[in-house]
Amino acid sequence: MLGIIRQRIAHQGINASGMQIQALLCASRSYSSGAKEMTVRDALNSALDEEMSADPKVFLMGEEVGEYQGAYKISKGLLDKYGPERVRDTPITEAGFAGIGVGAAYYGLKPVVEFMTFNFSMQAIDHIINSAAKSNYMSAGQISVPIVFRGPNGAAAGVGAQHSQCYAAWYGSCPGLKVLTPYSSEDARGLLKAAIRDPDPVVFLENELLYGESFPVSAEVLDSSFCLPIGKAKIEREGKHVTITAFSKMVGYALKAAEILAKEGISAEVINLRSIRPLDRAAINASVRKTNRLVTVEEGFPQHGVGAEICASVVEESFEYLDAPVERISAADVPMPYAANLERMAVPQIEDIVRAAKRACYRSVPMAATA
Repeated sequence: MLGIIRQRIAHQGINASGMQIQALLCASRSYSSGAKEMTVRDALNSALDEEMSADPKVFLMGEEVGEYQGAYKISKGLLDKYGPERVRDTPITEAGFAGIGVGAAYYGLKPVVEFMTFNFSMQAIDHIINSAAKSNYMSAGQISVPIVFRGPNGAAAGVGAQHSQCYAAWYGSCPGLKVLTPYSSEDARGLLKAAIRDPDPVVFLENELLYGESFPVSAEVLDSSFCLPIGKAKIEREGKHVTITAFSKMVGYALKAAEILAKEGISAEVINLRSIRPLDRAAINASVRKTNRLVTVEEGFPQHGVGAEICASVVEESFEYLDAPVERISAADVPMPYAANLERMAVPQIEDIVRAAKRACYRSVPMAATA
């Protein structure tokens, strides 16, 4: 594949760098067909392993990533293979090790910094935003910061408000960062590889409840050269009556909602965003122009959320195509409750997506009419 791309570049007379060639290679491998099964945990582990093997500048650091093999076993086996110099256990001090990681990236290394939960990245937000995200612009392009901040994001189960927040909108609002949100094993492998190879800081938001889930992967996905282009969404299911956008765990909910809707004659198109920043506005608007309706789904808070940004994009670019108001499904506007029954009420459920899609398709009584 790489040889074909080099030939194409030479034929077109383009003087392309290795980074440009890699971007073309990623773009050529946007989608795949399924074959064997792989868990998201194994997909992330294999991506880290292959990138560390391919590039000695890549190293992993964070709490319990070494001797304990990762709080969620994402780094299983990496300490034995690469040693403590490249798989570094850190104290419980996010500000400290995130700052060390940014400094290493300034020097030309490629750190992968793991947060045990992205809620704890708040301890390191000065380094992530002021030191990492802004340096390339403030140095007029002289300083690159090739660093990945990764770990579980959003709600798990019974872990309380301080371990359950979704930070996609927070980091997605900051120029200089790229923000990726994998759903499937293919996403996890392809996007993590792309993140590690990228010259800019990347916030990589995983989901704890997805780590153990298995997804079909093809031989192409398992190839060590596989990666996915940053900023490109994937249409997980094609439809013609309503567009449903989602990311991370909510993609699975959206797909299940689409199955229920199909039984009632509603054809839903499900878009897996994959990337929050940059956001694939072109794919979203193209879908809305086809279906004329939009439902956005996220685990984050409603105000200033990812769905709000998508809604603004569609209103700006495709307003005349809308046949119904945009429906936004999000978490409740409260910190996450601890009690299991309240927790379920605070996060989006499949039935919420089904009801919203029906409202958009005028198959049910609007909420305002029942108030």
